[in-house]
Amino acid sequence: MSGPGPGVAGRLTGQGGAPAPGWYPDPDGAPGLVRWWNGLTWSDVTTPAGPGVSVGRGFEAPPAELPRQAPVSWDSWGSPQPSRPRRSPRLIGLGGFLLVLVLVLAGLLVNAAGGTDPEPDDESPAAAAAPAPGQEFPPGTVRIIDEAAGISYPFLGDGWFEWDRGVQLETTEVAGQYFVTQEELPGENGVFIAQCTSGPLVPAYGWAGPESLQSTATALADSVRTRYYPEPNERVVRRDEAVTVDGAAAWVVEFDLTWDVPGYDSSGERAALLLIDVGRPAPALLYLSIPNTHAELYGAIDRVLADVQVL
Repeated sequence: MSGPGPGVAGRLTGQGGAPAPGWYPDPDGAPGLVRWWNGLTWSDVTTPAGPGVSVGRGFEAPPAELPRQAPVSWDSWGSPQPSRPRRSPRLIGLGGFLLVLVLVLAGLLVNAAGGTDPEPDDESPAAAAAPAPGQEFPPGTVRIIDEAAGISYPFLGDGWFEWDRGVQLETTEVAGQYFVTQEELPGENGVFIAQCTSGPLVPAYGWAGPESLQSTATALADSVRTRYYPEPNERVVRRDEAVTVDGAAAWVVEFDLTWDVPGYDSSGERAALLLIDVGRPAPALLYLSIPNTHAELYGAIDRVLADVQVL
């Protein structure tokens, strides 16, 4: 969505017998995590292994022609400096001695002319590093607890950041997780994001108790479609049904949107809205959306919907 400011196991395809795209055990060795292999290189997307995530056998990636370059790194905001090769000691002949002497004298002359150490180059990696996209969750976080809405749900792991993008018009408060999928949108001062957020529903959608779960969820789905996505778009409804969440009455609407609008990296998105009667004046709304540029994460939507708890 725009916002402010199936795994494959055991198959080999492609040249050189490279494993097919899918989820595989994290080659970095993180316990309980799987990482997405796009058929050529490892991506920066990891997720806990669990329901909805089919995991293939671990393997050693074939050597790539070029080193994998991450976009904006989720795991860290810098890269370790390459280690310098060790030199074996050797005798320096006269020619080598003269060369060293010339270099030393040149260095002295440069320092004398400059007077002070040069200012760091603005284009150096340290100075040009991009700011972090959001606040990381504390280490060990496994669930997001939304006290205001009265629900909790899984933290989706590396690459997802704590919500810090201000208000959502559908809820009075916002908790949850997100990451940016496109930094600049055509004609807008905003970004495109994947999100999994929650909060107490505002009173503008016709909530009148459990009997209005369906009508309120329908109004919400129609509202976010026109508010957050490029138009024109087409919608295919995947689920529109009553469900029970941890013993509480609820309604879920899940749909795929597609569009063909210049300037957008994505041409569609999968979204789900789960409205839960938590026994409070306002129901809890859980809103999930993932653009098709990251379709390998669609399984996370079903995993979250299946593991929501009422506080």
